[in-house]
Amino acid sequence: MTDHRPSPESLLAKLKEGEQPRLRVYIGAAPGVGKTYQILEDAHALKRQGVDLVIAVVETHGRAETAALIEGLERVPARRIEYCGVTLEEMDLEAVIARHPAIAIVDELAHTNVPGSKNRKRYEDVLELLGAGISVISAVNIQHIESLNDAVASTTGVRVRETIPDFVLRRADEVVNVDVSVDTLRTRLRQGKIYGVEKIEQSLNNFFRKGNLSALRELSLRQVAEDQATKSHDYREREGLEQAVIPEKVMVCMASRGSAKKLLRTGSRIAGRLASDWYAVYVETPREGPGRIKPPDYAALQENIQLAKELGATVVKLEGRGVADTLIEFARREGITHVVFGQSSRSRWDILLHGSVINRFLAEVRDATVQVVPLGKGMRAEG
Repeated sequence: MTDHRPSPESLLAKLKEGEQPRLRVYIGAAPGVGKTYQILEDAHALKRQGVDLVIAVVETHGRAETAALIEGLERVPARRIEYCGVTLEEMDLEAVIARHPAIAIVDELAHTNVPGSKNRKRYEDVLELLGAGISVISAVNIQHIESLNDAVASTTGVRVRETIPDFVLRRADEVVNVDVSVDTLRTRLRQGKIYGVEKIEQSLNNFFRKGNLSALRELSLRQVAEDQATKSHDYREREGLEQAVIPEKVMVCMASRGSAKKLLRTGSRIAGRLASDWYAVYVETPREGPGRIKPPDYAALQENIQLAKELGATVVKLEGRGVADTLIEFARREGITHVVFGQSSRSRWDILLHGSVINRFLAEVRDATVQVVPLGKGMRAEG
C-alpha cells in the first residue's frame, strides 16, 4: 500500500497556511483586456464588505473609465525619485508597509523600478509586502512570464524585456484570467482606449494582429489551467490525499434560446487542449417546457444541440426553476473543473434587478475555472 501521510514539511506548510497573506494575480493576453479595471471593481466590492484596502500603485494609462474607478479608494502617495534630471514616481514601499492595510493593490507586476528604488523590480516589492503580512492584488500580461518569453517572441516577433520569474506566479493563491475577444480588443485599440493615436496603426499591424492575439489568449488559458492543476496537486499532497485521477471536465452553459455557436466552439477548443470530455448544458425552466417554448427558440435550441454533438459534446438537459441553482448543482455533482459562460451586454441596473447567473456561480463554485465569452448583439447568454 502507498503511504499517503503528509510529510513533516507538508504538515508545517499546512500549519502556516492560515498565517500567510494572500496574493491574487489577474492575468491577461495583452494590454487593454481590462485587468486594472477588474481589479478596481473588485476593490470597491471588498471595501463595501469592510476590508481595509489601499491603492499602492495603479497604472490607468490615460483610460478615463479606469481612472474613474479610483475615486473612493484610499491611495498611498507615490514616492518621487530624481533620475537623469527628471522627477519620476514609484510606489512608496515603506509607506505602504507603515500603513499596513489588509490588502494593497499593486498594478503592473512586471514593472522595472526607477534606479534609486529599494528593489529593482516591482514583484520584489510585492514579495516584501507579503513578507510584512500584507495581502496583494496585482496584474500581469502573459507575455511577461519568464518561461513563456521565447514562445511569445517566436509567435509575435516581439521580445518582451520586462518579465517576472515563474515562482512569483506559483506563489499566487489565486490566478484570475481576464479575457475579451480578439475583435473586441482590436476595437478598443482603434478607439484609442489602449494606446495613443500615433501607435494605433503600428500596433494593429504588429503585436495586435489577430493571429498574435489568438495565440496569446491560448497561452493565458493554458497558464491558468496549469496553475489550477498545480495548486490542486499541492493541496492534495499537503492534506495526505491521493492525487486525483479524474480527468478535467468542461461545461458549456447554453441558453435555452438564441445561438450558442461561439460558446460551443470555445468549449470544444478548451476541451481539446485539456484532452478532456465536455458537456453542453442547458436548463429547461417551467415556462420553456414542451408546448410552451416559442418555435424560433425551439429551432435555435435544436440547432445548438446538433452543433454540440458534432463537436463531440455530451448534451445535457437540466430541469429546474432557477437557472443558477440548477447549473451549480450539476457542476458540483459532476466535478466540473472548467466552465464556459456567454455574457451579453447588460446594464448594471438590469443585473441588480434580475441578478446574474455568472455572479451567482462564481460566488458558489470556487474550485472551477470560469471563462466568460463576450457575445454579440442578439445572442443570448446564461447570466
